[in-house]
Amino acid sequence: MKLKKKTAIITGAATGIGRATAERFGREGANVVINYFDESNQANVMETIRTIESAGGKAKSFRADVSNVQQLTAMFNYAKETFQGIDILVNNAVIAILKPIVEVTEEDFQRMFDVNVKGVLFASQLAGKMMNNNGRIINLSSHTTALFFPNYGLYDANKGAVEQISRVFSKEIGYRGITVNVVSPAATDTAEFATRPQHLKERVKAMSSMNRIATQEEVVNVITFLASGEASWVTGQNIKVNGGAV
Repeated sequence: MKLKKKTAIITGAATGIGRATAERFGREGANVVINYFDESNQANVMETIRTIESAGGKAKSFRADVSNVQQLTAMFNYAKETFQGIDILVNNAVIAILKPIVEVTEEDFQRMFDVNVKGVLFASQLAGKMMNNNGRIINLSSHTTALFFPNYGLYDANKGAVEQISRVFSKEIGYRGITVNVVSPAATDTAEFATRPQHLKERVKAMSSMNRIATQEEVVNVITFLASGEASWVTGQNIKVNGGAV
């Protein structure tokens, strides 16, 4: 029960790593606010809430577009009023449009930066204003920012911005005991990765030292550590959970 009586907001928590994080936080005793945007994910969210409650935790859902500051603000107000405070923020929501830079449109650029960068910055700003002292902010990036993959130019530009926001904010907010860290996973066993072509899956596996991809649990283990009291002296860091991939 590393997170007992703590309140966590997790963006993009309807599927994948976000959903796995919500379920783990619930098992660790946290009150969890599950953010989602796509209405088609509502069934997933309700199932996640039932899973958390069956384990003895508390969870609520809040539909919000993280690129909309008014909606973000409403979600933070809801979390604070419902659970009498906010202790943890996991910025997980993401859009990935992968294409060569010469094919990127202005619409691609705007939509991705709105969700992946604007959403992180303003959610962090709200956390800085509303979060309890000694809180935790964990931002999701990707180990691809160091790998120069073709078609990842726009995506890595987004994640590079997230990494820099995190480093600077850790300095600005540290006086309150709030830590800000980045988790940068490699390919992870999610439903989204399962849709990738087989040749790409094999190539990605071969990049790691263990010739496989990460389980969701392995990534969530690191997120949970950073969200806990055990990580009180870890801030401004980018932890690459990638099995030694190069």
